[in-house]
Amino acid sequence: MKSVREIERSIIKKYRKDIWSKFIKAINAYELISDNDKIMVCISGGKDSFLLAKCMMELKKHGKINFDVYYVVMDPGYDDATLKKIFANAEGLGVPITVFKSDIFKVVDKYGLNSPCYLCARMRRGHLYNKAKKLGCNKIALGHHFDDVIETSLLSMFYGSMVNCMLPKLVSDNFSGLELIRPLYLVKEESILAWVLDNDLHFINCACSFTKKMDGKRLEMKKVIAFLRKLDSNIDYNLFKAMGNVNLNCVLGYRKDGVYHSFLDDYKVDS
Repeated sequence: MKSVREIERSIIKKYRKDIWSKFIKAINAYELISDNDKIMVCISGGKDSFLLAKCMMELKKHGKINFDVYYVVMDPGYDDATLKKIFANAEGLGVPITVFKSDIFKVVDKYGLNSPCYLCARMRRGHLYNKAKKLGCNKIALGHHFDDVIETSLLSMFYGSMVNCMLPKLVSDNFSGLELIRPLYLVKEESILAWVLDNDLHFINCACSFTKKMDGKRLEMKKVIAFLRKLDSNIDYNLFKAMGNVNLNCVLGYRKDGVYHSFLDDYKVDS
């Protein structure tokens, strides 16, 4: 691992175009951060969330927005080696983390045999929102990136029979006054991997026992997207842009606020 200073400089210098500029573009384009925000950055221990933490630290130091930020790690039941790795990376990167514990892995192991990832995600979200409320935060920042967005869209179409996009921000239905934001929304995973390798960084992968056993549908989508990129290097951008360029005059139907609307609702033949 390089020095903290070298790692920080790499984000705003060497990777300015591929990481920093896209981070700033997402914040501005989607109005993710405002003056006086109190933001809890959720750190899983992986590459994406630690990069998000460093970008937020740089924005706090050099940006024009006045906001407070907290760097929080939720321990869902990690083993000692995993926790040790997270603490070591936080120290090496100069990220002042706070850790709180939960029993998510135990609960999922007992009750989530049919859909462990779904149950884990829901429980994680609940614990994180509760922690954010206790800290007095109005926003939670997650490390989802560009590839997560298009993978989620394809998963939704292939296995959920619907067009559903991972939004750059959303308001919580169950926790009043809380928003979820995704500042790495426009940053490609290949850029994050390049930054990691260039700085000799080593992060944990998902430490869940279920994920270690299963390939997973998301990995399938990564393979599909990798294949499509070989056909056309712009295909990933086209998929991304399509989610924000839906022609409602040419779709069979759509849902709005839980209500289904068919194209037949407005279909007319001039007599």
